[in-house]
Amino acid sequence: MRAIWFTAGLLFMALGMLGVPLPLLPTVPFLLLATFCFARSSPRLHNWLITHPTYGRSIRDWNEHGAISLKAKRLATLTIVASLAISIALSIPVRALILQAVVLCFVMLFLWSRPSRPSR
Repeated sequence: MRAIWFTAGLLFMALGMLGVPLPLLPTVPFLLLATFCFARSSPRLHNWLITHPTYGRSIRDWNEHGAISLKAKRLATLTIVASLAISIALSIPVRALILQAVVLCFVMLFLWSRPSRPSR
């Protein structure tokens, strides 16, 4: 079972790293999944992720407090608006646009309902 968690952790970490240069692929959610998997399979990689200088704080804030930084919320909002605008510009069928808009609204509601900072 440990090998399965480890393999899943590597897969999620790879997807997260792909999200760094690709604007519509999220980074931190995949790293959160990788952290979850590594907590069950590799203490060394789990510790590396939660202490990572760039992503560690976001991972710890989410794991400990369910918090998403204001900067991340703003960037996600901008990305969501841009993806909807691109869909409109590409003349996506109206039903698909409505479905996309509804799903993205629920994503925004979730994001903005999370605390921006950990409770002190």
